[in-house]
Amino acid sequence: MDMGFWGWVYFLTQEYGTVFLNGAGIALFLAVMGTLLGTLIGSCGCVLAAIPSLPEDKRIKRLALHAVRWLVAAYVWLLRGTPMMVQAMVIYYGASALFQWDLTPISAGLFVVSINTGAYMVETMRGGIQSVDPGQMEGAKAIGMGYFQAMRLIILPQAFRNIIPQIGNFLISNIKDTSVLSIITVNELFYCGREAAGNYFRYFEAFFIVCAIYLILTSIMTLLLNRFERVLTR
Repeated sequence: MDMGFWGWVYFLTQEYGTVFLNGAGIALFLAVMGTLLGTLIGSCGCVLAAIPSLPEDKRIKRLALHAVRWLVAAYVWLLRGTPMMVQAMVIYYGASALFQWDLTPISAGLFVVSINTGAYMVETMRGGIQSVDPGQMEGAKAIGMGYFQAMRLIILPQAFRNIIPQIGNFLISNIKDTSVLSIITVNELFYCGREAAGNYFRYFEAFFIVCAIYLILTSIMTLLLNRFERVLTR
């Protein structure tokens, strides 16, 4: 029986409404937590890579700092140079094959989103730190602060305020990019849409609903982020 486009949209919404909402909740959870953890990872990587190497430092310290900078650069190069879908496959199946770790799809998905966001956040945070007046660090050293203390109390708070719009962009992108995690059976929104479409062979109608939900999620998050940014800049 042909119910027409809107008839099928209504039917699938009634039949799979709870499934779609659960998928949207998982996608939102992965995006928000992945962005927060990725911001933490990227910030730590950037701060460690930016530790200055002074001529009077011992050779072992200079070598250690060089190794840290190399590791951070390699991490950024690897994660930015490969697709998230491939990373998900490698981590999910590789953890079992190499280390006998039985990761759940959601835990593997969260790990992938976090480290992928962290790789991009390293460069974003570097730009945020560079946007802070260098005199701030010099002033902190002049009153006896160490590198990490100055970063934690003076530099990073200002850098975070400067990169809030970019963090928001990462969050919006991650909401949409969680769809690739369906490849490792994470039952997020895209996975739920594919299940509904496959059961009734109504792909256009099912993914029309999925598209609408993604648009609602990203629109709400954009409004919240804009409001948060206005509060910070008052």
